[in-house]
Amino acid sequence: MLPFTREQFLDVFVTYNDAIWPLQIAAYLFGIVVVALLFRPSRSPDRIIAGVLAAMWVWTGIVYHGLFFAPINTAAYLFGVLFLFQGGVLAYAGIRHDRLFGFQSGLAAWVGAAFLFYAAVLYPLIGMATGHAYPEMPMFGVTPCPVTIFTFGMLLLTTQRLPRWLLVIPFVWSLIGGSAAIALGVAQDWLLLASGFVAIPLIVLRDRGTAHLRGTA
Repeated sequence: MLPFTREQFLDVFVTYNDAIWPLQIAAYLFGIVVVALLFRPSRSPDRIIAGVLAAMWVWTGIVYHGLFFAPINTAAYLFGVLFLFQGGVLAYAGIRHDRLFGFQSGLAAWVGAAFLFYAAVLYPLIGMATGHAYPEMPMFGVTPCPVTIFTFGMLLLTTQRLPRWLLVIPFVWSLIGGSAAIALGVAQDWLLLASGFVAIPLIVLRDRGTAHLRGTA
């Protein structure tokens, strides 16, 4: 049983979107930059990509969870801490690893690209089609569920073995947010519940294949 009603939940998005406008546009612009940088694999783009992802998680943790969602659900303070931590580990990964992100054709990469397209394009369209017009809708880059789906997409588009600790909090949120979405009837978030179960096995299998190829090289 959720400690808030569907109406209260949707009202949070109205207040939040009105308060942060026009940062939603900036989030889309940063998303476009991140995707473009996938095709320029080097140390500097890696840091920018990881930095943008980290900023999305930190912003969502502090502003969405801490300031706007917490008044109707005190568990949001815990969620905010998790999002802050995920932002930190993403930033660290971008500094620690060279050439982490990039597009290399394969099943994982194409599923990752589909996740990116879903988070940025299909997600709001499904929301509008099911009666959640702006501002009564979660927006790309500044709310937890599309941020998580987009992050899974980016993690599927990595070119070397991915540190497993990068996957833990996105997977945990996919369960929390996805289950709540089903209870609240937020159709665009239903994919979130499945996203971790799809992304993590693909990442593990891809990494094993990469390690095998390096071992035989």
